[in-house]
Amino acid sequence: MPRNKGSVNKSEEIRKLWKETPKMPVKEVVSTLAQRGIKVADALVYFVKGRLRGQRGRRKKARQMVDRVTAMGNADPVTTILKVKGLANEVGGMKKLKALVDALSE
Repeated sequence: MPRNKGSVNKSEEIRKLWKETPKMPVKEVVSTLAQRGIKVADALVYFVKGRLRGQRGRRKKARQMVDRVTAMGNADPVTTILKVKGLANEVGGMKKLKALVDALSE
């Protein structure tokens, strides 16, 4: 069902509030928005919070992976990625390659 043009975007309001005070507990977020006249469920607040943290975590992991690859001496991470993909194809897929790497690391 489409949203009315005059209604507020609850997720955006949660994001704005967390940008102002990032350490605010969920119950306080719900009560603060209720004072503003915006009825929000706890589940929506937890969902938006998780999405925000998840995006940061994925970006951080990607940056760390690129840093690790470049620190190994290979200046071109694309070449390394293509080599890994080729090795994965030889082994039978990424899942099997990961299983092999996990077995070797133990």
